[in-house]
Amino acid sequence: MIDSSEIEIVVAGEEHIGYVDEVLDTINRAAKVRGTGIAKRSPEYVKQKMIEHKAVLAIYQKTKFAGFSYIECWSNKTFVANSGLIVAPDFRGIGLAKRINRRIFELSREMFPEAKIFSLTTGEAVMKMNNELGYRPVTFPSLTDDEAFWRGCESCVNFDILQRNGRRMCLCTGMLYDPAEHAADKTDSAE
Repeated sequence: MIDSSEIEIVVAGEEHIGYVDEVLDTINRAAKVRGTGIAKRSPEYVKQKMIEHKAVLAIYQKTKFAGFSYIECWSNKTFVANSGLIVAPDFRGIGLAKRINRRIFELSREMFPEAKIFSLTTGEAVMKMNNELGYRPVTFPSLTDDEAFWRGCESCVNFDILQRNGRRMCLCTGMLYDPAEHAADKTDSAE
């Protein structure tokens, strides 16, 4: 049994570039098993996320890859997407995805405190985790209108669905965390 206390979740940096191929391979294998869409990313793209400190890695016993997620910025940093959440097969079922998701959310809030944070997912578990962090389901028009973001969907097996619906809906569920809504909640509870 894996001792989850031996898994450290770190903000990735240049020293973690050696994990890129394993991250991408794990994401691709998981997408095939699930049969769901996922936007493909190049090794250079993931390396850049690490260099910019816009990714987190879960590392077991200081050396073994256990999980990953990264941040993407859109619409002049008014929207941030938490993407690529993956847990290596040997580390599933121990709550690691939740820890990674929380850490990438916290990093997004630290780096971009005013940005709306969003996630697209077909997975119920991710929806539940996001809900616990304060995200709410939204329609696609509530998300970024940045064309570069939507071009990323072109590599997904479900792109034809998104295209047929004029980018209003797909198999994914859009979820959004709006810091302005949560600031209002804090003001209300302080009264």
